[in-house]
Amino acid sequence: MAAVTLALPPLALCGGQAAVSLSGPAWPVVGEQEVQWMEQVVRSGNWSWLGPHEQAFCDEYARFIGTRYCIAMANGTVTLQCALQAVGVEPGHEVIVPGLTWVATAQAALDIGADVVLVDIDRESLCLDPQAVEAAITPRTRAIIPVHLYGCMCDMDAIMAIAQRHGLKVVEDVAHQQGSRWRDQGAGAIGDAGSYSFQQSKVLTCGEGGAVTCDSDSVYETAFCLKQVGWKPNGHDPGQRYGHNYRITEMQCVLLRAGLERLPEQTIRREQSAAYLSAGLASLGGPLRAARRDPRVTRQAFYAMTLHFDPEAAAGVTRAQYVAALQAEGAPFGGTYAPVYRNPLLNLYDRTSPVPFRDATRLQDYAALRLPETERAVSDTGVLLSHTHLLGCVDYLDQLLGAVAKVNGQLDRIRSHYASAAA
Repeated sequence: MAAVTLALPPLALCGGQAAVSLSGPAWPVVGEQEVQWMEQVVRSGNWSWLGPHEQAFCDEYARFIGTRYCIAMANGTVTLQCALQAVGVEPGHEVIVPGLTWVATAQAALDIGADVVLVDIDRESLCLDPQAVEAAITPRTRAIIPVHLYGCMCDMDAIMAIAQRHGLKVVEDVAHQQGSRWRDQGAGAIGDAGSYSFQQSKVLTCGEGGAVTCDSDSVYETAFCLKQVGWKPNGHDPGQRYGHNYRITEMQCVLLRAGLERLPEQTIRREQSAAYLSAGLASLGGPLRAARRDPRVTRQAFYAMTLHFDPEAAAGVTRAQYVAALQAEGAPFGGTYAPVYRNPLLNLYDRTSPVPFRDATRLQDYAALRLPETERAVSDTGVLLSHTHLLGCVDYLDQLLGAVAKVNGQLDRIRSHYASAAA
């Protein structure tokens, strides 16, 4: 008797029922501890100026990361500015930044007078490519910003070796990876300074906010003065330093302290969910797979799970079409940031940008710049799943995998759907 082939249910893209019926987890998570602390802070009137919750959070976060110092600040852009200045970056210096990152990584360097040199990324991790870094170094290069992006860490062995050979400073951008560990050393504790964002989408959040971590006394004092209107950490001696008002509030630090208590367990859950999805995708086959984990990463935090789409295995379906089909099934996969030099939110040549007022002969031509691995990931191969979904139950994860299986099994239908729409 001939085998019976069961027909797949109609794609949601074509009017069928979505494969995912469960809702993803809510974010941010709120507990009773921060509610109680928040009421106490509001009633105390002690809302800023290095209050007890801010000081407690800085101590707790430094221990969590594994550094001597932590300075809490207003957001994750000013933390990069202060960290770069604290390690010695001055106007006219060059700072090497990956072409794929959130625009603030480049803006922070530009806004303190440095020239940004954008370089390409590693194909697998989507993080800074060490070979591209070394090729970009000039006599004006002062610092490297390795961005631990989405669900992968940079190759910190290679980057630190390059920095040591050339006498460069390393400021880690850890906005996406609070809790990741490289050879059991915390992300942000490997370079000369670490910069963190606590914006609402991040795995540790207070709505807005940021922090700088470091081990150096001089880096700590400089960053602190820059944040605290010139005052030194002892709170008494202005120190005759230049400063800004980049302070954080007690209310924000209440949220951070309570969130930090939950973060280790959440990190483990995300790590387990990512492993579950990675194994599930490998079993399914097809054009979508998880990024391979570097064995030197001993704890992987996830702002998003990094995935790769293989156009050659997709029967003529593009990455954008494939992701749209998954989204129609209720599976919230998405794409990457735009390249920094093409991001519509960052017009580098607008009059409000520092770029038009610099010597064009010493700058990269951002308008003509093309970084092939960056553009390949952005246009054709990069796929993401936000960290919030990695906190979902197994049934929810199974529905995500079910959506992938449904789409993988009907690639020809997806191609026909878009061909008909274009006709």
